This record gives sequence, structure tokens and C-alpha cells, in this order.
Amino acid sequence: MARGLASHTLPRHSSYSTKKERIDLGIYVQVLISRLYRTDFKRSIADVFRIQVVSNSDVRSPIITLGSTSFFHVRVNNLYVVAVTKTNANAALVFEYCYRFITIAKSYFGKVDEEAVKNNFVLIYELIDEINDFGYPQNSEIDTLKSYITTESVMSSPHVAEESAKITVQATGATSWRRGDVKYKKNEAFVDVVETVNLSMRTILRADVDGHIQMRAYLSGTPECKFGLNDKLVIDKNDRGAGGSDGVELDDCRFHQCVRLNEFDSDRTISFIPPDGEFELMRYRATSNVKLPLRVIATVNEIGTSQVSYTVSIKANFGNKLSATDVVLRIPTPLNTTTVDCKVANGKAKYVPAENVVIWKIPRIQGGQECTFTASAELTSTTVRQVWARPPIDVDFQVLMFTSSGLIVRFLKVFEKGNYHSIKWVRYLTKASGSYQIRVSGVATLAVKDAAETW
Repeated sequence: MARGLASHTLPRHSSYSTKKERIDLGIYVQVLISRLYRTDFKRSIADVFRIQVVSNSDVRSPIITLGSTSFFHVRVNNLYVVAVTKTNANAALVFEYCYRFITIAKSYFGKVDEEAVKNNFVLIYELIDEINDFGYPQNSEIDTLKSYITTESVMSSPHVAEESAKITVQATGATSWRRGDVKYKKNEAFVDVVETVNLSMRTILRADVDGHIQMRAYLSGTPECKFGLNDKLVIDKNDRGAGGSDGVELDDCRFHQCVRLNEFDSDRTISFIPPDGEFELMRYRATSNVKLPLRVIATVNEIGTSQVSYTVSIKANFGNKLSATDVVLRIPTPLNTTTVDCKVANGKAKYVPAENVVIWKIPRIQGGQECTFTASAELTSTTVRQVWARPPIDVDFQVLMFTSSGLIVRFLKVFEKGNYHSIKWVRYLTKASGSYQIRVSGVATLAVKDAAETW
């Protein structure tokens, strides 16, 4: 990756070794794959990582610097993928390479775990040597790598020579991510705009969108694809607010290398020759003009020390032609809850004692529809009353054909010299899973016996 880089793959709780090493907490670590690109590193550098990171439960950062040596690590299943450097390397580049290496490994042999690494270590060394040259990342396109690093049977000599010529053109030409002889009987292009909404709300503390455009291109030849986004699309931070209240403002846009950025800057059209198959075309964030698909209002009343009452309403903030599916609300309860009496008109609600939550599942909420949940929780008496922290309510959902950022695809065109007919599909999906949280408001009521009754 950067100057002075070494890479290692280490398993945790390993049962394989010719030389096992035991460290604190009964953790076994063994180097499975190691490639050093500089002479100022020795293989014993892995021992430093083992002692300072793996066996140190206080380490939470994926980057740790010891003296002049920096360790970058990524966890995948029971493995650590570690990159080491002694220079001021670009951290984003290092992690991008680590995650790209994991993606490439998954495309070759599926799940990345200790057993898979042992079974494919020769292939992994081939891949590492191909995508790294003297510690610098080179070609990491999966389609290109699979054309000449293969686990299939060996080809005949004439065919190998022909394939080698094509590979050379592909790896060094202007479109290294695509071969020119791709053919399909049915030419199709699928575009998925997928957004994840992040919300923390009593009053709105945080509301933003993480989005990406995923594309699957099954197109013959080397087609030129173009699609346009919103007319009022603002990316330059200096132009914030220029799009007005109905404009779409995006942050941190990142594109696949096939995109011609000069055309996007001029007229907001994305022009590119797509890789064959599935790939991520664009990734972005939106922090302005975020449309919240679901509105949740929750009121919780603590009645003395023995009861808590709940009223939770959820309303769909989109048109009645759309619907939210797989809606799940996780409503927290105090730790000393014994029973919860739930009443709902839509879906099903159930108290889960092991998790101290009531789970309310609604299969579908139509646009504009409002659903209400009421419940009463009975509490056991405790000698010392503990203040309930009131954790937030988590909401999970999916809404098809809706985007919280307001991003839309205006058109999608495919141009190819064969002038074949192609079918284009565009789909939108907005979802939340553990990232849509509603802070609970409420009051505490002191339960006192009637004075006349006491008398």
C-alpha cells in the first residue's frame, strides 16, 4: 500500500499451527498469510501486533501507532487482516485496500475464515502479489483478476495465448474493468438507489442519510451508459442552500473509477462504461432536507414505583400509494418489569423479558396511516429505587420507491454500436436497521393513598 507496508492475516482462537503461541485470556494467534514488501520489517512484527492489540482488551481503535510503526487492522469473522507501515500512510487508502482484499477473497472462495484461508493459501498469495506491487495497490478489479487468476482447470496452450492478449489489453487499456467481448441474449441494466436513514430524535438531534447506487449491468459489448440525477442537485459546499427547500444536497460523493467526472460536474449526468455484472456506482451522504419516512411519538409515564404506562403512535409520512414493510419497534422496559399488558390494533406486540423490551411488529403501514400502541408494565418492588435511564425506541423498516434524500434518477440510456434494444430498471429503497431511534419523553407520577382512606 504505502511505503514500508507489510500485510498479515491472523486468526483468533486458532486450532492450527506448527508453532502455537498462547497469550493472555487463553487466546491463540497464528500468522496464516504474510507478505513483506520492505526490508525494514521482519516476520516478528506480527508478535508485536499480537501482544499490543489482540491480547489488549483496552484497544478499540482500528489504528495503533507504536513508535514509528503503525498497525491498521480489520476484523472479519475470526481473522485479523493487518497492514503495517513505518511512514505517514493515507489511512483511508489502507483501509480501502484491506476491505477490497476481503471482497476479492469472498468472490473467489465465499466465506473468509480460517479454514478458507488454509485451503486457498496458494491462491491468496497469487492475489496479493497481483494487486500489490512493492507495497503499492495496483489492479483490484475482480473481473480482471478472475480472467487470469483462476481456480478452474488449466486451458489449452493456443487458448491461453489468445486469452493473454485480451488480458493485456484489458489490464492496460482505458477500460481495464471490462472486456470487450461480453455477450448476452437479453440486455438488461438494473439500478438500485438504496438509502439508510440515521435518526436520533426527541427534538431532532441527528438526521442524515447514507446512500449508494448499486448497478447490475448485463449488457453486450462495451456500451456507454448515461443517467441523469435531480436538476436541483448541490454537491459543492460553497453552494449550500442554492437548491432551495426542494433541492437535494449531497455530501461525500464517491464514484466508481468508470465514471467520467467532468461530465457529472457540468450537467449532473453520470456517463460511464460499466463493468460486467454487479458493482457500486456511487456512494453519498445527505444531511440537509432529509425526509423522515416514519414519525413516531412516544409518551411514557412512571406511576409510582410499581407501574409504567406507554402510548406510542407511528405515522407514515409519504403518499398513500407507497407502504412501509417489515416495521419493527423495540420499546424498552425497566429492568424490574414482571408483565406487560399490550394493546394494538395493527400487527402484534410481545414482551421479551430476556431483552427488557416490547417488540411491536407491523407487516405493512400504508402511506398516511397511523398506528397506536398502548401498554401497562407491572414492576416488582425493590428496596432501593434505581433511576430508569429510558433507552430510546429503535425502529426498523423498509420503504420501496421512496428516498429520504430526495435523490431521483431522471433517465437511464444505453448506447452501443450494435444498436441493440436494452431493458432498464430503476428501484428505490429506504431502510433503517438499528439507526432510527426515538428518545422517550414522559413524566413520573407519585401514587399516594387517599387521606380519608388512611384515616
